[in-house]
Amino acid sequence: MPKAAREIPPPLELLCLRVLWSLEEANVKEVRRVVTETRPLAYTTIMTVLERLVRKGKLRRRKVGRAFAYSPTESRDAMRRTAIRELLDGFFDGSAEELLAFLRDGERAVAASAGVAASARADERIDTVLL
Repeated sequence: MPKAAREIPPPLELLCLRVLWSLEEANVKEVRRVVTETRPLAYTTIMTVLERLVRKGKLRRRKVGRAFAYSPTESRDAMRRTAIRELLDGFFDGSAEELLAFLRDGERAVAASAGVAASARADERIDTVLL
């Protein structure tokens, strides 16, 4: 049984999309210049990723001189909404309230563990002072 196509692109495609959201329109060379600041990738790799995004409908391209210029077809916020919808549907039965409750519980757990760690450090200081 084939996997259902996900709306959220994998990490490398998302990295290229982030670059294009910030530049609005760019050719392969310009996208690669920004991407290689964090990941050393070949020109052909970036070109393949951009073409894949065009086929998926995430980018449009137009001929500019001898190269293609790529631009996103949807905004970053639209992609965020889609990602949150996938998260809600996949892990929280479509309930935003369940997600918010989960996040609140996580904040409480982090705050509690930070408090325990702080009191343990304070206890260690007290012990060394007494010695």
